[in-house]
Amino acid sequence: MDNETHFRGIYRIDSARLIDYDYGSNGIYFVTICTRNRACFFGDIEEGPTGHFLNPTCLGQQAIDCWLAIPDHFPFVILDEFQVMPNHIHGLLWIDKPDYDDWQPNAFGPQSKNLASILRGYKIGVTKYATNEGIDFGWQPRFHDRVVRDANELARIRHYIVQNPANWKRDKNNLDGLFM
Repeated sequence: MDNETHFRGIYRIDSARLIDYDYGSNGIYFVTICTRNRACFFGDIEEGPTGHFLNPTCLGQQAIDCWLAIPDHFPFVILDEFQVMPNHIHGLLWIDKPDYDDWQPNAFGPQSKNLASILRGYKIGVTKYATNEGIDFGWQPRFHDRVVRDANELARIRHYIVQNPANWKRDKNNLDGLFM
């Protein structure tokens, strides 16, 4: 068994990250972050006169507020479409660092001013609120990301994010409207 699939006697999933890509470089990143066990902590999807929307719990509202505050902590980030769902979040983040020319290939170790550090800060903010409010909340340890490669892909992802609440009834992770 090699080190890529076996660590401390436990099998692990190989990273889906691009091996030589710099996740702190300028670009557009589509991310999905899921709650622990995909539990519906953030609210419920409802239908209104203008379409489907998340009716957030207090923790769901905090998830929204923390997302909107990302540029306050990382001024080089521009927010695009995002959607907080009952048990996950989809978002588009633009990293825009003027005059960035310090290419650093993806590597294991301390992370700063890159996608991993941005999302770690976001997750910490939501988790801290939950802890302070006595909510037994947690995230899945990882997140899914995709480097957006062109304008057509960006348009498809934006559409997917906006339509996500309308598709909730068919989502395999929908727990029949039950939330914690």
